Amino acid sequence: MTMDKDAADLLALRIKAEAPSYSDLSPEAARADMKAAREAMKFAPEEVGEVQDFVAKTPEADIKLRFYRPDKDREAGRLPLLIFYHGGGWVIGDIDTHDFLCRQITNAVGCAVLSVDYRLAPEHKFPAAVDDSMEALRWAFANADKLDVDVARVAVGGDSAGGNLSAVMAIYARDGLLPSIKYQMLIYPCTDLTMTRRSYDVDEEGLPLSTKTMFWFRDHYLRGCEDEVDWRASPLFAPSLKDVAPAYVMTVGYDPLADEGDAYVRRLRQAGVEVEHRHYPGQIHGLVTLGAFLPTAEPAIAEVCDRLRTALFD
Repeated sequence: MTMDKDAADLLALRIKAEAPSYSDLSPEAARADMKAAREAMKFAPEEVGEVQDFVAKTPEADIKLRFYRPDKDREAGRLPLLIFYHGGGWVIGDIDTHDFLCRQITNAVGCAVLSVDYRLAPEHKFPAAVDDSMEALRWAFANADKLDVDVARVAVGGDSAGGNLSAVMAIYARDGLLPSIKYQMLIYPCTDLTMTRRSYDVDEEGLPLSTKTMFWFRDHYLRGCEDEVDWRASPLFAPSLKDVAPAYVMTVGYDPLADEGDAYVRRLRQAGVEVEHRHYPGQIHGLVTLGAFLPTAEPAIAEVCDRLRTALFD
């Protein structure tokens, strides 16, 4: 396996700049570092038709939500909706760090997007992020008239930890504990927090997500070892995946999560679920949010949006 040149060049830049590993920082410092890195990329946010911030109030938390609509005529009818869960190992990231990506998806797909600012660890350990993700999805359905979205065409999706939460939401929806969803978009998802697969041995210097950092994320997120095999933390351990929503799964080669993403695809297929798996063997974790450095990101995002558009509009 050979790393793509753009990914190798980025790793060289990170090494030269002595970019810190999140695992060497406090959660607060890691969050600040992620925000600073996003700002340094100088993304020009795409204009969309509408952006509104909401709060879903629950007994446990006030969950911030950001809603995007494309610039479309409302008279054309209600739009399908993607409920988006950001990545960041359940410890870092928020609706601001992934704002540019949600805007891209809104415009490229032509759907509405609701981005969820779930509570982060270690202040709020597992299953707080799962609980908030469920409440946000329920809020979206309860407020469909206000949002002017079509509840028959709702997808869930996210990157990394957000892919993990999306997979869990799809299982809950299958079980009738959440409203039904039509599609799940899993971008290099974490599906197995036992962290025993061979891809954890691929640990090139400078990787945005290293094995050491994954252990750091897991140790902040989970309450203890018993949570590692709880399917709400590790959806690969769900008793059954039969009848969950069709899925698009992206994996990348230089990523501790590569093998568990592949294993999740196999389990979905064994359960008879329609799934498309796109693997980028020479790429690194963070591909879709590193477009300022990785030219491969543009066609990768375009394909994700194309599959989402097909699922929600056809």
